[in-house]
Amino acid sequence: MTTECPVCGAQVELKEGTVVGELIECPDCGTELEVVSLDPPTVNEAPQEEEDWGE
Repeated sequence: MTTECPVCGAQVELKEGTVVGELIECPDCGTELEVVSLDPPTVNEAPQEEEDWGE
């Protein structure tokens, strides 16, 4: 199963057993991607974690 990186357009392979919500890395640009759908296979750029500085 493959899909397209929303950042650079490269083909990203989703391995067997991939689940919605899983984080993967684009092999071309290195962007962290979140799997949002398996049918059809779709990924979005993963949200960046923000520092909470102990709040």
